[in-house]
Amino acid sequence: MKITFLGTGTSCGVPVIGCQCEVCQSKEPKDRRLRCSILVETEDTRLLVDVGPDFREQILPQPFRRIDGILVTHSHYDHVGGMDDIRPYCQFGQIDVYADPIAREGMLQMLPYCFAENRYPGVPKIELNEIHAGQSFTIGDIEVMPIEVMHGKLPILGYRFGRFAYITDMKTINDDQLPLLEGVEVLVVNALRFDKPHHSHQLVDDALAFARRVGARRTLLTHVCHDIGLHHVVNSKLPQGVELAFDGMELTI
Repeated sequence: MKITFLGTGTSCGVPVIGCQCEVCQSKEPKDRRLRCSILVETEDTRLLVDVGPDFREQILPQPFRRIDGILVTHSHYDHVGGMDDIRPYCQFGQIDVYADPIAREGMLQMLPYCFAENRYPGVPKIELNEIHAGQSFTIGDIEVMPIEVMHGKLPILGYRFGRFAYITDMKTINDDQLPLLEGVEVLVVNALRFDKPHHSHQLVDDALAFARRVGARRTLLTHVCHDIGLHHVVNSKLPQGVELAFDGMELTI
């Protein structure tokens, strides 16, 4: 299974519009971060986790072939704002979108024309499927396990694919969800910055503590903002087995 990081930034992306900090002015490609999304692929199946407003830019470098499913973590704009740009892939057939009840309702309100009973020509051929934490399902040859985490007071979903787990926008997780992460070897989890606590996002120390609880062999930090610092500087501060993910990074699981 191949994982491609399409975006590793927060809702504003990096560089932030109008910001003159050293990160936003950096010429290092790894300091440029589009909104969070990953591509999960086997030889037979291709899944997206989230389709944010940068989706068109993110997907253009990738081979143009069928997308078998879209997994939604939650319905905030930075995670679903690019859903309309999925249209070109609908020439391969209908695309199923998977979301929990809260995200499903949010998407119906944000994108009503995509899910109307009588849709006008040209809208994406997508269908919403309701899923629930702890109830696994299969898309093609990929087994998907949704995991509930808390984005402040909002329940959202992370996803596990075999030995790999992807969690973004988490602030906390309830103990009853931890057994769903047993045996995960590669963990991706959000870490906004080093200091200045946020009401709905983890900081780096929170992410490191969570990674220790999971016991993953390798941890990659995503959904980071410009306040975290330069990519190479941050990596030099992180403990062994932990590193920053970056846009375009590829993993083989």
